[in-house]
Amino acid sequence: MRDNQYPGRSVVMSTRGMIATSQPMATQAGLAVLQAGGNAMDAAIAASAVLSVTEPQATGIGGDCFLLYHEAKTGKLHGLNGSGRAPARATPEEFERRGLMQVPEFGILSVIVPGAVDAWYTALERFGTRSLEELLQPAIVFAEDGYAVTPVVAKACQNNTAVLAPHAESRRDFMVDGHTPAAGTVHRQPRLAKSLRRIAQGGRDAFYRGPIAEEIVHFSLKHDGLFEMEDFYEYHSEWVEPISTDYRGVRVYEIPPNGQGITALMTLNILEKVKLSGMKHLSVDHLHMVIEAFKLAVAERDEFVADPAFNKLPVEEMLSKEFAAKQFARIDPQRAARYPIAPAARAHRDTVYLSVVDRDRNAVSFINSLYYPYGSGVVAGDTGIMLQNRGAGFVLEPGHFNCIAPRKRPMHTIIPAMAYRGDDILSFGVMGGEYQPMGHVTVLTNWLDFGMDLQEAIDAPRFQPGGGVVALERPVPQEVLKMLQQRGHVVGRTELSLGGAQAIYVDMKNGVLSAGSDPRKDGCALGY
Repeated sequence: MRDNQYPGRSVVMSTRGMIATSQPMATQAGLAVLQAGGNAMDAAIAASAVLSVTEPQATGIGGDCFLLYHEAKTGKLHGLNGSGRAPARATPEEFERRGLMQVPEFGILSVIVPGAVDAWYTALERFGTRSLEELLQPAIVFAEDGYAVTPVVAKACQNNTAVLAPHAESRRDFMVDGHTPAAGTVHRQPRLAKSLRRIAQGGRDAFYRGPIAEEIVHFSLKHDGLFEMEDFYEYHSEWVEPISTDYRGVRVYEIPPNGQGITALMTLNILEKVKLSGMKHLSVDHLHMVIEAFKLAVAERDEFVADPAFNKLPVEEMLSKEFAAKQFARIDPQRAARYPIAPAARAHRDTVYLSVVDRDRNAVSFINSLYYPYGSGVVAGDTGIMLQNRGAGFVLEPGHFNCIAPRKRPMHTIIPAMAYRGDDILSFGVMGGEYQPMGHVTVLTNWLDFGMDLQEAIDAPRFQPGGGVVALERPVPQEVLKMLQQRGHVVGRTELSLGGAQAIYVDMKNGVLSAGSDPRKDGCALGY
């Protein structure tokens, strides 16, 4: 039921299996695994590994990984937190000694132990049917023989050249004659191929206990970083119990803190108090209500979302319907709340997201990221591995829930999601750092409140409050922008797209899979 206002691609449909990723090369790799008899987890790992090569600015084995896995035979939903952890020497006092008021956004001090490889290995060990060695082969081929750089990737890389330029190893692996690879050229990464081979043959220990960790630690020491081998020896990802809320009869699940998924759930709880379906989509009333609800949820996130191993977080209160009612009462329907917004509870970034459903109806919602484009900007020696900058997610304020500490995990932006409507399953996620919880809310409300199909819900123009400014994508009407300003919002147009999304819906009764993928990226959904 697409209208002419937002033309785009159609929903992809299939019956046996489906995969949706942000790149056709990754989608094809995952689909091949499904067609060869592998399950959803196998396909997700193969696709994520390819994305680590073909979207080097967004993700990699030097990044982190979170996932939700619907296990068909039990009907249980499992969560895996593959967040990085801070080095043992990472303390507020250490940064103060160096004259730093905050954790740097780039460079070796912004890096914490990457969690992606351990998460892949841990997920496969429990739910996979194929070996890591087998599943990494397509990524190794793309790294060694090269991949064709698409216009989307070329532009993203070009926009972030300044992140790479200060570092010799990064220039060597990701630039040619002072420039990032152009669209239509072939980008080869032989050093990354070698590291992938080591992991394929040696498993997670090749990364955390072998030559890769040794090279990263050596590089860190050389550049006055904080890593020691024990930081890698002791790293482990963690199986967690997903958190959830009910919205319009749909049960929506997220990874618990230290992930920011609770922000989306709090926003949905507030929005349930108002009839969005009675508003015109992208009208000033629609945008104002969602923006104000999200602002309140973000205030709670910024105060309380952190590593639960270090503080008791008020998660139950934050997710309660009673708390949502109090939050809703704080919203003025005609006037924007002024910043800063006080929390009420007591006590533009780059990422890749993919979704897979297999023939048995196992489903995985999977996200992998470096955080900022090119993460820290640092490639560790001859590993070819771009390292994330998740340390920048910490604060240095003593007593704050998210203050840096040894082995601690920061407030994390990457959040996979899963939703259930009766027996049907929606596996979905949104890329874009701070935008992700707003993206989850947008996709769900477009689908449930405004009656869009998944592709329409993804294609529709986006908006995002952050830093005191509401960013609007170009298709949002100019008259709506002016009316938002009249209500007290500071509004600006963004020339960049706000995130990207993939989603797969499983109609259990009819046996049909429907998928949407994001045209703002190189999104591609395929089924068989």
